[in-house]
Amino acid sequence: MTSVTNSADLHPARLPGYGDEPFTHRHELLNERLFWLAHLHDWADSTDAEELLYGADYDAAGAFQRRLFEQADWPTFTVPLRAGHCLHIVYRTFEEDEGIDYLLHHPDWNRVELLATEEGHFMGPGLSWPELVAAAGNALPGGTTTDPHARLLLLLPALGDDALPDDAKGCLAAALRARIGVEAADTLAAALLEAQGLWGPARWTTTERGIRINDGEYSVRNPANLALLPARLASVSVALSP
Repeated sequence: MTSVTNSADLHPARLPGYGDEPFTHRHELLNERLFWLAHLHDWADSTDAEELLYGADYDAAGAFQRRLFEQADWPTFTVPLRAGHCLHIVYRTFEEDEGIDYLLHHPDWNRVELLATEEGHFMGPGLSWPELVAAAGNALPGGTTTDPHARLLLLLPALGDDALPDDAKGCLAAALRARIGVEAADTLAAALLEAQGLWGPARWTTTERGIRINDGEYSVRNPANLALLPARLASVSVALSP
């Protein structure tokens, strides 16, 4: 039986198994160009990508990101999925242990699943391209935003996929134009998708039991790592299924 999910489930004050720090759901940041520049920082890891993304705003974006991580509460963004599941993007503002965590949860679960994290001891990828675009484009209400461009950019840093479809560059370029106003959006999208952040592309496969896994060296969805247990991997696959 599928549980009924209310707005409190979509915007929880805390998540089980993740800590006791208060979340602040910051939808207003999605209208800040500097927020997006800061959010995509780890994906602009080449000189060309930095110039295309930041232009003259590199220092301003860095200062904006520092202010985010200096807050006492944790800025959080939510993307709802089907059957009551949610993806949460959390800016973890622990002093000297800050990072961005990409979490999957359902109200019936006794703990949250950490899919990816951007920090010194990073983990990922947590999402394949089909999972990313399905979450971004599902138009389900109740999260931080229903805008597919904003959702795609929020979740993009959790991506790692070496089998991108032909329309991936155009999809990302459209989001970059819509939310950031990037002029050379197609060129920037190609550069970002080639490097794919801290962990790079990974190869995704489906097991005989229908579980989606990858071969990423740093991914919790790679059974060869100290990864999620098989039952949890299966639950994640069901929740994220396109």
